Amino acid sequence: MDFKPLVALLVIVNPVGVVPFFIHFTQNFTREQRRRTIVVSSFTAFVVIALSALFGMKIIEFFGISLASFQVGGGMLLLTSALNMLNAQPAEAKPASHELEDGAAKAAMGASIAVVPLTIPLLTGPATMSTVVIYAEKAKTFLQLSTLVGYGVVVALATALCFAMAQPIARVLGKTGINVMTRLMGLILAALAVEVMSDGLVKLFPILGK
Repeated sequence: MDFKPLVALLVIVNPVGVVPFFIHFTQNFTREQRRRTIVVSSFTAFVVIALSALFGMKIIEFFGISLASFQVGGGMLLLTSALNMLNAQPAEAKPASHELEDGAAKAAMGASIAVVPLTIPLLTGPATMSTVVIYAEKAKTFLQLSTLVGYGVVVALATALCFAMAQPIARVLGKTGINVMTRLMGLILAALAVEVMSDGLVKLFPILGK
């Protein structure tokens, strides 16, 4: 297994792009609350990726969905996420929802926002899960599957590092710099989405591969 799954996951999760939300949600938190939020959020991101890698294919098989169909649908979902990022929004953001406002309200009341909405859906969500499942199918050996789960550890560590250094990152990059990075990652994700969809379409319609 190559590094393409890791690149795809880092692009979709994009912890740098979520830094402004982390700062906003935790602005009134104590240092201990902020540290706990970082730990819980990073660990939850790993759990989502690991569970998707280990059990995602079994869930698809249970519902009788072919991998090719899932690849086309997952690719379309990734493309939607890429469009969000090209608009400088988190990949998993839903513009019409009130999750961000609810998260801010929870934070203001002192409630935990580490899992919802910080990790789900801002960091990990349907697009992340779909990506992991698609690459899990390509893992033919236990070592390859373990590597994919290990990529979840890398993503979790990257998330923890970005959140721990949220203030310095915000000062150095600023809102404009973060938006530029998010848009560049969105472009990469769009290319990956097309690749995933084309792979699925060739499996569904073999004549396209000739």
